[in-house]
Amino acid sequence: MPPLPEPFDLPPELVDSLSAVPGRPPATPRDSASVVLVRDHPAGGVEVFLMRRAATMAFAPGMTVFPGGSVDGRDRVGGAVRAHWAGPAPEWWAERFGCAPDLAAALVSAAVRETFEETGVLLAGADDRDVVRDAGRYSSARPLLESGALSLGEFLAANELVLRADLLTPWANWVTPEVEARRHDTRFFLAELPPGQRADGRTSEAVQARWLTPAAALEEWRQGDRALLPPTWVTLSELADQDSVSSARRTPRVIGRTVPRIIREGGRLRVVVPEPSEGGRAVTRRGGPPRSGTSERMGGRRDRTAWW
Repeated sequence: MPPLPEPFDLPPELVDSLSAVPGRPPATPRDSASVVLVRDHPAGGVEVFLMRRAATMAFAPGMTVFPGGSVDGRDRVGGAVRAHWAGPAPEWWAERFGCAPDLAAALVSAAVRETFEETGVLLAGADDRDVVRDAGRYSSARPLLESGALSLGEFLAANELVLRADLLTPWANWVTPEVEARRHDTRFFLAELPPGQRADGRTSEAVQARWLTPAAALEEWRQGDRALLPPTWVTLSELADQDSVSSARRTPRVIGRTVPRIIREGGRLRVVVPEPSEGGRAVTRRGGPPRSGTSERMGGRRDRTAWW
């Protein structure tokens, strides 16, 4: 993991969001998924789809983030999605993220659902060798998924689609610092923009969405034009060294659980990132998730903010 620059200060507007009550035990983090959507840059390297959160949001206002959100209660109804699943089984994902298979299935489901809700990119197809090219034909389902009126499993079944888990690559695991009242245990995934699809960032939670090279995004951060949380900064720094999406997916990764600490120094919020824990034994295979030979068919409203 690239070390954070010293000092790494959070923007002053985040001071009010650190609302944990002193003396009380830290809040239990909510399981969440975030997807780093990438594509090859014509001149080499990769581009990343980034979203700037609205300044009015209670959590991480004005921050530049990747698409993502909390695991929905319906994501945990494993049978509905597993009946329309192609790619590495939940047990494979559980080993990488160091969690139970049922939670792993819910995380993958949330990753695919949130990506479609917030960007219009659909990581699904008619079978394990097909990927939707025109996701716009399913756009009417996005607000229904966002509101909870429709589950991902119901959407897949109604449209005779399978979730393409093999289009995702496990990337990282970050947990919101203990001083925050709203905490998330977020598993990060890498995904390439499927051919023929486009990301639109059509969500009420963001005021801007665009493709940028990691180097350009980091330069805007250095100039004070783009606010980044530590997981976003680290991920962009890692991707800045990649020659292509393929090379990024092939990079072996050990996924530990990283829990930053925030130190108040007057009106400043300084971030300290310890070494990740290694309880998950989570080492990705070269090339990312293995491609399945055949389609593997296995039998409340959420807090949508989940950026680290």
